[in-house]
Amino acid sequence: MDLDATMLARIQFAFTVTFHIIFPAFIIGLSAFITTLLGRWLYTGDEHYRTLARFWTKIFAVSFAMGVVSGIVLSYQFGTNWSRFSVVVGNTIGPLIGYEVLTAFFLEATFLGIMLFGWNRVPPALHFFAALMVAVGTCMSAFWIISANSWMQYPTGHEVRDGIAYPVDWLAIVFSPTFPLRLAHMVAAAYLTTAIVVLAVGARYLLAGAQERHGRTMIGMGLGMTLILAPLQAVIGDAHGLKTAKYQPVKLAAMEGHWPESEVAPLVLFAWPNERTESNDFEIAIPHLGSLIITHDWNGIYPGLKAFPPEDRPPVVPVFFSFRVMVGLGLLMIGLAFWGGYLWLRGRLFTSRTFLRAASWAWPTGFIAIIAGWFVAEIGRQPWVATGILRTADARSPVAMETVAFTLALFVVVYGIVFTMGIRYINRLIVKGPAPEVAAEPRGLPNRPLSAAEEAARAAMQPGQ
Repeated sequence: MDLDATMLARIQFAFTVTFHIIFPAFIIGLSAFITTLLGRWLYTGDEHYRTLARFWTKIFAVSFAMGVVSGIVLSYQFGTNWSRFSVVVGNTIGPLIGYEVLTAFFLEATFLGIMLFGWNRVPPALHFFAALMVAVGTCMSAFWIISANSWMQYPTGHEVRDGIAYPVDWLAIVFSPTFPLRLAHMVAAAYLTTAIVVLAVGARYLLAGAQERHGRTMIGMGLGMTLILAPLQAVIGDAHGLKTAKYQPVKLAAMEGHWPESEVAPLVLFAWPNERTESNDFEIAIPHLGSLIITHDWNGIYPGLKAFPPEDRPPVVPVFFSFRVMVGLGLLMIGLAFWGGYLWLRGRLFTSRTFLRAASWAWPTGFIAIIAGWFVAEIGRQPWVATGILRTADARSPVAMETVAFTLALFVVVYGIVFTMGIRYINRLIVKGPAPEVAAEPRGLPNRPLSAAEEAARAAMQPGQ
């Protein structure tokens, strides 16, 4: 790997997007969970659900603030490090991002203040509706972002004139062939990640002998969603893999570590892909199983990496291992869900300390799997930033290597400070736990939704009840 200005710009974008993706994924799932709690409160009148909703809303506020901050940095990089990208594909990508603002952001901005500060200020039904609209808004945001990214993965509905992509068919652009399953995969991952976090927090409380009713509710709701979503995500992932085989065969070959042009593929469990020899070192594989999974034929054949020119192949090692991290963690979540479901049926879910301890440790699995999945998606489409239209090396701005290195170092320092503080506040909120409502009105302002993060931070710093 040559460490030049282009590689540094790629590392900088990868670093910032890795931090950013954690928080949108979490708030997509968390907004839906809060909406569910408010719906149960509205239906049953049980203050228990309202208390839980207020507790998770504080965590939502901190996560939302960090997601906004990290997202702004990403958009600036399009104009600083990747200005040629905007010139070549801006006619298509620009409107898609604009649609996100016009639909998702406006919807969230309209109702976010009510969701964060509507306690005791608006009727319960309106509060629930506001939370529902925020949850819908986060999904709409995912819709447009995944649509834009899917078009970059496999562009359709455009024409190229003088090296510039111009839109021709907006329906084909928005609904590119890989988009529907990529959207389902991402949204399911966000909900699953949040379900695991909720399950882990509930298990943490029961292990500590605190917040027993709240902990049982979190475990029940978190495990219930995990039992549904973990196996479903495997089905969606399999279907998405078939789409990848059709529209991005070189990416699939890198994911599978498959080199021959026309041979039956084994399922490679472990190997070290060697791009110099175009083979796998230390390979452990199951014959024919790779072909069966990809083509649904025991003797099926799909193109390997040797079928593509070396300059059109992605870096194989990070794609190969990221894919295995994602799949491995997915199987781990399925196993955790089935284990919990078995204990639930046997009436030992809330008393098995072994399971509770395992569940409490599982909270980062969804986040790591999402990051690994994005590595597969983004590194796997290299060397293209927009496949067939613009190579990554040609998309970079004429910025000096020293400048990119300095800003990268600055990002590492600033992100390290900001996100360490944010995670610390979230952890303090979890340690403090759900608490009954106090008489004092919240000091945050509905016309400044991010001030909810300030209130959450103050609450986290207060002594435990």
